[in-house]
Amino acid sequence: CSVALSDEPIRAAVPPAVELGLTIVYTILYSLLFLFVYLQLWLILHYGHKRFSYQSVFLFLCLLWSALRTTLFSFYFKNVVQANQLHHLPYWLLYCFPVCLQFFTLCLLNLYFAQIMFKANAKYCPELNKYKVPIRLALIFSSLFFLVVNLTCAMLVQGGIVGEAEVRQVVLARVLVNDSLFVLCAVSLAVCIFKIAKMSSANVYLESKVLDRPQSVI
Repeated sequence: CSVALSDEPIRAAVPPAVELGLTIVYTILYSLLFLFVYLQLWLILHYGHKRFSYQSVFLFLCLLWSALRTTLFSFYFKNVVQANQLHHLPYWLLYCFPVCLQFFTLCLLNLYFAQIMFKANAKYCPELNKYKVPIRLALIFSSLFFLVVNLTCAMLVQGGIVGEAEVRQVVLARVLVNDSLFVLCAVSLAVCIFKIAKMSSANVYLESKVLDRPQSVI
């Protein structure tokens, strides 16, 4: 079938009132998330927990992600054009880096639950400890590879290094790498959680970790 060409300008998919309402809702949600995570980090500092732990790193990643998203959506009230014409570094921080933070968080969850699985099996299968270092190196390498790919693609597209014909290929390569790594990490996390759910020793270990915290923090 043929497609008729028209000189009419492309219109927005949603009415301006709906777009403004969604912008307000998302900005409020991201702001509330930022305040909630900030409060959790302050409680960790106040009650003397370990400052460098899985919990603190996870919360810091969430805090940074919500701060970047709140900043980006705040542009959409009056400075939409400015948000699309940022310099290379601000553009990458607001549009690309939040995706990297999401992947870092997923890798951190994989590492945490893998550690729980190893500790729960320490008495029954001590030979599993030899996989600790390879898993940590694999997750670190995956995070660095994810960061390098996204940073390189952003520099190629925003810096005008490649032509318009190559932009689509660069974006496609970035999407394939991102989606593949996300799926692999999600599958590995699901496997870890499934195995932990069937291990009574893992449940005992998790309960002991919760009981060790002060009641005022829970």
